Amino acid sequence: MAEFGGNKGGVGPPVAGRKAASGVAGVSPEARRGEPVSNGNCGVSDTVKRVQNESGCESPTWESAGSGPPSRAIPRRSSLIKDGSRAGRVRKKTVSFSSSLSEKKISSAADCIHSMVEGIELKKIRTNSRVYQRYYLLDAGLQALCWEPSKKESDKARISLASIREVRTGRNTETFRTSGVYEQISGDCAFSIVYGEMYESLDLVANSAEVANIWVTGLRYLMQYGKHALDMLSSSQDSLRLGWLEQMFLSAADSDGQDDAEEGIRLQLAVKLIQSVNPGVGARKVEHRFKELQRVREKMCGLTLDNEPGVKDHVESKRLVGRNERVTRQQFIEVFHDFCTRPEIYFLLVQFSSNKEFLDTQDLMRFLEAEQGMTQVSEEASLKLIRSQEPSEEGQQEGYLSLDGFTSYLTSAECHLFDTEHHAVCQDMSQPLSHYYISSSHNTYLIEDQVRGPSDISGYIRALKMGCRCVEVDVWDGPDEEPVVCTGHSLSPPLALRCVLEAIGRFAFVASPYPLIICLENHCSLRQQKVTCQHLVRILGEKLYSDPPREGESYLPSPHALRHRILLKGQMLGPPGPGGDEGEVSEEDEGAEVGQRVKAGNSGVAAPEANEKDAAPKGASVAPSDPPHVLPKRFQLLKELSDLVALCSSVRFVDFPTSSKSQNPWELCSFHESLAVRLAGESPGDFVNHNKHFLSRVYPSPGRIDSSNMNPQDLWKCGCQIVSMNFQTAGLMMDLNTAWFRQNGNCGYVLRPAIMRQEVSYFSADTRDTVPGVSPQLLHVKVISGQNLPKPRGSGTKGDVVDPYVYVEIHGIPADCTERRTRTVTHNGDNPVFDESFEFQINLPELVMVRFVVLDDDFIGDEFIGQYTIPLECLQPGYRHVPLQSLTGEELPHAKLFVHVALTNRRGGGKPHKRGLSVRKARKGRDYTALRDSGVRAVDEVFKMAAPPLREATDLRGNMQNAVAVFKELCGVSAVANLMQCVLALGSRVSGPDEAPLLLFNLLDLYPALEPQGALPDVLRRVVSNYEMMVQASRAVMELSDGIHDRILQIQSRAMEFHEKLPSLAAKEGLRGRKVSRALESFSWNITILKGQADLLKHAKAEVQENMKQVHDAALTGNLTKASVGVKRVRSQTRRILED
Repeated sequence: MAEFGGNKGGVGPPVAGRKAASGVAGVSPEARRGEPVSNGNCGVSDTVKRVQNESGCESPTWESAGSGPPSRAIPRRSSLIKDGSRAGRVRKKTVSFSSSLSEKKISSAADCIHSMVEGIELKKIRTNSRVYQRYYLLDAGLQALCWEPSKKESDKARISLASIREVRTGRNTETFRTSGVYEQISGDCAFSIVYGEMYESLDLVANSAEVANIWVTGLRYLMQYGKHALDMLSSSQDSLRLGWLEQMFLSAADSDGQDDAEEGIRLQLAVKLIQSVNPGVGARKVEHRFKELQRVREKMCGLTLDNEPGVKDHVESKRLVGRNERVTRQQFIEVFHDFCTRPEIYFLLVQFSSNKEFLDTQDLMRFLEAEQGMTQVSEEASLKLIRSQEPSEEGQQEGYLSLDGFTSYLTSAECHLFDTEHHAVCQDMSQPLSHYYISSSHNTYLIEDQVRGPSDISGYIRALKMGCRCVEVDVWDGPDEEPVVCTGHSLSPPLALRCVLEAIGRFAFVASPYPLIICLENHCSLRQQKVTCQHLVRILGEKLYSDPPREGESYLPSPHALRHRILLKGQMLGPPGPGGDEGEVSEEDEGAEVGQRVKAGNSGVAAPEANEKDAAPKGASVAPSDPPHVLPKRFQLLKELSDLVALCSSVRFVDFPTSSKSQNPWELCSFHESLAVRLAGESPGDFVNHNKHFLSRVYPSPGRIDSSNMNPQDLWKCGCQIVSMNFQTAGLMMDLNTAWFRQNGNCGYVLRPAIMRQEVSYFSADTRDTVPGVSPQLLHVKVISGQNLPKPRGSGTKGDVVDPYVYVEIHGIPADCTERRTRTVTHNGDNPVFDESFEFQINLPELVMVRFVVLDDDFIGDEFIGQYTIPLECLQPGYRHVPLQSLTGEELPHAKLFVHVALTNRRGGGKPHKRGLSVRKARKGRDYTALRDSGVRAVDEVFKMAAPPLREATDLRGNMQNAVAVFKELCGVSAVANLMQCVLALGSRVSGPDEAPLLLFNLLDLYPALEPQGALPDVLRRVVSNYEMMVQASRAVMELSDGIHDRILQIQSRAMEFHEKLPSLAAKEGLRGRKVSRALESFSWNITILKGQADLLKHAKAEVQENMKQVHDAALTGNLTKASVGVKRVRSQTRRILED
């Protein structure tokens, strides 16, 4: 079924506008119905014509939409994004409701009201799930909203603007929630008009989010200013912007030596002024727009001069020719408006500006706290921000943030999607080395492929500057008794070991102070091993860590303890024997497998399997076929070199039971990719447990001769710390690796999720369901618009026009991996507006990355425009700009996405469980986490004691979160909203007949009380009743959670007493073989559940504290408080108690 009110991306929707093989656009009529809306504009004068002229302006009916078999998408042809999971996927048919490019952008309430007077078709949703297409417009007197055709009499098919109590955005009324078409309605296109004494609602859906924004903005202005809204707006409209632009123009005229500003300024100077505000716009585009205006003016003047005498004709023509390279003030303002106005930001501004054309300090405080997640924002801080971002002198003096100042703020570094706290090291660096992921490079000396490509010192320098903490050095005998670094079975030229070590010593700690691991693969004779040892000691000196490991230690030292030290990973000799200075060990030769492939017939060309380098579906990369079995050779190892290896001794992996019994913490196993992926599939739990104590290194399959990369998350989810990547090869996999290590100051170390570090815990790397002890979260992403999107670098098309669309990808454990895409906006790379929202359930947030990929739908040769990848932990909530990066990781100049991001708990509302039922009516029976029987009677008796407190804990959290969700519903906000937004929304509808508020908050108690100030209508009585239920549930969490928390931890402690002797107890119970393993697994599961539920209780208590703070601050911000002594905004009595 087609999406209603816009194209809401689904999993694998169609790539609209894809060219057929013949080069003719093979696009359905629905997919390219008219041209797209640019910058969210809806023409003031063209609105009616556009709706009437579009042959299919009516969306498909519910019965017929989406009928017919879905079309199969043409496989993607990009050489840059090699994720073959999208190729050949069945995709939903979507319909584009985009409109043609209008001449004037919406940037004021007056524009919105003019558009509403002309009217447009909207869809009306009824409680019986019926949908009616009607033509809605404002009457000429701006006093009523009318619609036609209608069975009602004309005087009844109208709503007086004076009776409107609230204009609500999204699908946030009971009518929407109980509608059978809820899932097909785009929340960005839906809005409701609440009116009358009975709080009835008119629920409407526009054909685009831009149209919905126009109607919401216009109606809110009319509610406040009535029929005089246009008069009021005309007297004050854009005064800040116009004053600033006129001052800018006059200053430019003065600097240009122009005595009379009316004569205009030079064209090139005008272009530079536009670019100073919007540096992403091309000079040719601006110049072309100015000349377009001049041609129109010449034509108009020509028509006028045709009626004048011949002499005057000649004089005027000369004057016109002399001025055609100059720009008048009016032309400058008009072109500035075209290139520097972003309607999507204007609509956001008026949402918080209390129906003004600017934000004052109070408005900005409300925006920063309610949307951007900032806390305790003072008026002084708001004023400081305004003065730093507002371009007009008047705005700076008055404390007003205009549209241009607001745009400047939203595009500044402060509104970057990446949380600046993560630019520095922000994680605990005192845990054992095995508890961290470590950035690692494979065959660091190679800068192209693995067989014939060149070797270069720059490979080490580049990797170390990127924060890499594990580099590879393959040492072979070289000429003149000088060891060399190379892949011994390839044609790549060698490097002198001495030069490699000098580069490493110089750049080892440029990007990070934490330990650097050198993987030394030794193939040298004893004589050249001695030279190698001398070079290591002489060049690396005191940085080289060679203290012998301490016997009896269970874990390795921490990165903090090993700062500025270099660890050597290599072979170690066993206990001293009769040989004295040397001994025999098994040779490590990862390159031998590559050599066998080359000799087998590949002749230096990438193996066929390797061409599928990044083509695995997310969540499971498919390595090239298993390498041929290579028996390890024996060789003589010099004791001096062996003694330099301290904490990273290489040992051969046999199996997990063997490692568990005999492997020491300082011993490290290396796995080739195919083996590691197989182990991850066959024994995911064992692999995770192995990596709790020991370091594991994974290197690419020998089949990746072209230096392609594996998916590092396939191994990170198993806890593998060192996943070696070919840093020289750009693409999806390297994007993931680079972004992942950016979250901890790019220091090369990232702390693994807690569930992978705890001594006793249950986690399976291949889980496709919720993780025990971890509460799932919902990630809400709205892709609003793009800016300055360039043409793909490898595109074969002429011109700069692109048809962009956006993929939002989630990378993590298999249960989290998914992707969604927006519709295509045709012929607009300057400021395409997508306005589409997506929701993702996140089961293990600590291991999730979000990737935005922008592609060109109308491409020849290459579709990749840009991407940005970010760990979930680094996301900042609210309205953010995403700087796009090229394939090789460089930031694309001025190319950005504008998005809104929110993260909520899974119970915070959201979609109904069943079509046609609201969240409350469809609430399922509560799920209680079950403990498992271990088969050991004494242990199971202890765990049975945990059932009552676990049930109480679940009820306590569930009651509180459900009460919050219901309160949000009644306040008319979405599940994405926080309680501050909820209370502010409530404030817009609690005014009585005399404008006095019917509800006020009493803030003197720890829990703010919502008190009626007179007789209440039924809808507000329900709000008060549910608010009291929410407070009661919150109070219960605060008062009871500590006791339940302690009971759970006591039971966990009693159970842990059985941990060491569990195998012997199982044997006494008669358990053997697999049953013993199952008993240990059940024990770990139960301990994980107990700890997880205890942690969730702590989080619930913190959530209640945050909720009460938000209610308190929102009541003050929205002037919904009773006049009380001692109530202050920043350090209130409530806040002091909560913070204490």
